[in-house]
Amino acid sequence: MKNNLINKLQEQLKIDEGVKYEVYEDHLGYATFGIGHLITTADEEYQWPIGTKVTPERVNEVFQTDVQKYIAEAQKVFPDLINKPDNIQVVLVNMCFNLGAPRLGKFRKFISAIDNEQWIEAAVEMMDSNWANQVGPRAERLRQIVLNHAD
Repeated sequence: MKNNLINKLQEQLKIDEGVKYEVYEDHLGYATFGIGHLITTADEEYQWPIGTKVTPERVNEVFQTDVQKYIAEAQKVFPDLINKPDNIQVVLVNMCFNLGAPRLGKFRKFISAIDNEQWIEAAVEMMDSNWANQVGPRAERLRQIVLNHAD
């Protein structure tokens, strides 16, 4: 994925996931920071107290690692990801960031529509899900990006 697309994805995810420059508990009670980065034992922030500040540089560093992971995850669902239109790549990685590859992989009709460049059908299928109801504005915005390719 090209750097300009990663930058576009990062801006989207700041809106969708939020960005926090401190350790906080996510909605499930897990220690997190930055752009939805779940802290693991491999992170220097592991066992830092909730509220501990994290630098913008560290947030960006971790995001760059996370985004590469989710690009690879999206490629498990869409092996030809890099051949998709740029904005479609961003949508697919954004969805994978939110859902993970196993859950995204269950969107069979959506995947088929994307693979066949049936943008209107893909937009319909992405909204026909519990995910769309749960994430609301995120799904609507991503749907609109997909629909923009139908012109």
